[in-house]
Amino acid sequence: MAKKYVYLFREGKASMRDLLGGKGANLAEMTQIGLPVPPGFTLTTEACNGYYANGENVPDGTWDQVWPALADVETATGKLFGDKKNPLLVSVRSGAKFSMPGMMDTVLNLGLNDDTVEALAVNTQNERFAWDCYRRFIQMFGDVVLEVEHYLFEQILETAKDKQGVRFDSELSPESLKWMVGEYKKQILRSTGKPFPMDPKEQLQLAVLAVFRSWNNDRANVYRIINNIPHDIGTAVNVQSMVFGNMGSDSGTGVAFTRNPSTGEKALYGEYLMNAQGEDVVAGIRTPQPIATLAQENENIYKQFVENSQRLEAHYRDMQDIEFTIERGKLYMLQTRNGKRTASAAIRVAVDLYHEGMITKEEAVMRIEPQQLDHLLHRRMDGEAKLQILAKGLPASPGAASGKIVFSAEEAERLGQLGEKVILVRTETTPDDIRGILAAQGILTSRGGMTSHAAVVSRHMGKPAVCGCDALKIDYAQKLVAIDGVEYPEGTLFSIDGATGRVIKGEVKMVDPELSEGFKEFLGWADEISRLKVMANADTPAEATNARNFGAVGIGLTRTEHMFMDPERIPIVQEMILAQTLEEREVALAKLLPMQEEDFYGILKAMEGFPVTIRLLDPPLHEFLPHSEELIVEITKLRMSKSDPKALNEKEGLLRKVRALSELNPMLGHRGCRLGVSFPEITVMQARAVFQASARLVKEGYDIHPEVMIPLTMGKEEFVMMRKLVDDTAQAVMGEQNVQIKYHVGTMIEVPRAALLADEIGKVADFFSFGTNDLTQMTMGLSRDDAQGKFLPVYLEKNLLKSDPFVVLDRDGVGRLIDMAVKLGRGSNPDISLGICGEHGGEPNSVEFCHLVGLNYVSCSPFRVPIARLAAAQAAVVNKDQSK
Repeated sequence: MAKKYVYLFREGKASMRDLLGGKGANLAEMTQIGLPVPPGFTLTTEACNGYYANGENVPDGTWDQVWPALADVETATGKLFGDKKNPLLVSVRSGAKFSMPGMMDTVLNLGLNDDTVEALAVNTQNERFAWDCYRRFIQMFGDVVLEVEHYLFEQILETAKDKQGVRFDSELSPESLKWMVGEYKKQILRSTGKPFPMDPKEQLQLAVLAVFRSWNNDRANVYRIINNIPHDIGTAVNVQSMVFGNMGSDSGTGVAFTRNPSTGEKALYGEYLMNAQGEDVVAGIRTPQPIATLAQENENIYKQFVENSQRLEAHYRDMQDIEFTIERGKLYMLQTRNGKRTASAAIRVAVDLYHEGMITKEEAVMRIEPQQLDHLLHRRMDGEAKLQILAKGLPASPGAASGKIVFSAEEAERLGQLGEKVILVRTETTPDDIRGILAAQGILTSRGGMTSHAAVVSRHMGKPAVCGCDALKIDYAQKLVAIDGVEYPEGTLFSIDGATGRVIKGEVKMVDPELSEGFKEFLGWADEISRLKVMANADTPAEATNARNFGAVGIGLTRTEHMFMDPERIPIVQEMILAQTLEEREVALAKLLPMQEEDFYGILKAMEGFPVTIRLLDPPLHEFLPHSEELIVEITKLRMSKSDPKALNEKEGLLRKVRALSELNPMLGHRGCRLGVSFPEITVMQARAVFQASARLVKEGYDIHPEVMIPLTMGKEEFVMMRKLVDDTAQAVMGEQNVQIKYHVGTMIEVPRAALLADEIGKVADFFSFGTNDLTQMTMGLSRDDAQGKFLPVYLEKNLLKSDPFVVLDRDGVGRLIDMAVKLGRGSNPDISLGICGEHGGEPNSVEFCHLVGLNYVSCSPFRVPIARLAAAQAAVVNKDQSK
């Protein structure tokens, strides 16, 4: 039996997303529950994948299934495809499993030709409407299917408006539209060498193939990479009978959300245009009316739409993004999908749906992508700042940003790669602008509304956007924008406030966000559900306080070397390094001891009640010394001037020491516990600083939990030697201060040999913290700094690696070592605490891995703590029966 590649809407259901795509599955579901959906059918994602597997030819038998399905639609509508009396027109739209708004191609009004346009004019008694549909169809088909440059059609459109002396497309007369149709056809013949196809069946075949082709266009590929959507799932194609919103004043089209996608407020939110087609709203060609206005324009239709919207939200148990059309006073529902929303809106919707009894806490935490929480940390404009407000548009996506204005996606991408902050300014954005939107700090458009492409994509990416700011007069040729007669060239600093719609000249001071009570409640649910604890990496009391505010339950990594980088301390550190004898070194260490003690005192105090893991000094010592190139320049100047022999002698001695400490591969050199082996006095000084700070806090009544981490151990022998130094120092301080301090000593597993010998080390260690950055480097033989900037992108592009292993933990290799070390460590010490520190600890896929192998905690930077908390909860929900 031949594989089924075509499903009528009435044959599908919502659970068939993999096969029918999100749009097809939802159209089928809406049909099943009795909503007014124009009839149609879906070509499956398997047909798309077959198209690529067959060298860009649809699988055998596909068209043999399309024509009977089309006949079914003809029966349902009472119209015939290509008929000269009562023609059926269809739309052809993409629809992947995951929503990719605007990334792939669409063709509307398909089925029109020189004969059917006349029939449409007679049947609707509206000649202008019929010819407007025809010119739109030829333009869209020419652009999308025949790949004729879009601007060529726009030039003809502008010429027609100039000839007739009108401003808007809707004012064009039937005669102007007929002239445009003729010119469009001529342009297609000039550009392609072939006439525009008049056979509706040929039109349909070509359009379906074009949508399949668009799965692999540049913007779709970029969007999938940004949103971690697989490249091999393919898109479905939905063929649906047309209904028309541009048949006159009793017709219209719109897009609406069942809740506000910016704030999450439970109120219908959207826009519509009368006498228009859906592309006019989404593309921002005309600035639409708010949906509430429809209640005054047509109370009955508005009431129907509200009822349908509520029904859809209740059915899907989530906020819906709905497209609708009104044709001659009759409402049709064209699409529904789970609405894209800002992070703050996503939190509010999830919390509200739980309190409304529609979803459980587990379902609520699964409704938000962990990376979305990054967007909640958007800064906003300082309320005290003095603003030079130039204009105001629609507050399309919250947040605030400053940057140099640019007028093309290409320039935004170019400057973004150079580290420049830019604001992308466009009349309206299109899907082709995706790279520029990604590179920009924010988006500013002169046209389009709250559901325009710029607004939807910006909200999804968490970027601020101001849309429909009609005070902007953009001159792309001169690369400038005029506001109230004042011209601002490309490169001018602008700021935008996506929460209020304000456009401001210059850079504005920003302030950090305040997290809502709903956000705290939501993450509280995450903590209830998750098994993994989330700690933070923090090197200062301020960072520790910040981490605690974000919900961290401890510090998993304090890098003591960062404390030595203070300009006031560098000379003392250099004095320690340059010491020729133990006595000289101890003099320098005595100066550093009180500084380190104050560091640890502040961090332990800020994290009272929670563990603080303090890693002993780790980097190569030469990092604290000047670069040899700089010293050579200074020495050369001193030699030439002969002005300061003493300084020259000191610099030459320093250069000798720098060269002596220099290593060919410092990442594998004299660092970590190897420093303690060579210079035990350094370890003793740091341990004394930890315990003296702890003793003070214990005396002051604080509940503190210091943990000392010995880095870069290769085996048990090193660890035992270093632990003895720490334990002896702890006993000495407790005796001196007459206090008892509860503490732990553990190690960072970052050398593969340590992972392999974890059972031996586990016998003498209280905890392991996997240092996944170094463990990845040493396991995979990659230098992060070199690989990421050179050959790693090539490996990702050629699919030799699924993802950057320094961003997403390599489960197959590094992960296998961690799993082995967990089993060995727990086998020899069942009470051992196990975690990871580093940015893998805040990456959702890596957090799930940590849950699966049975770690106790993850530790990440403070601002990623909320992400890790949510990812840990989601890992617990998804892997209920798989965790160890």
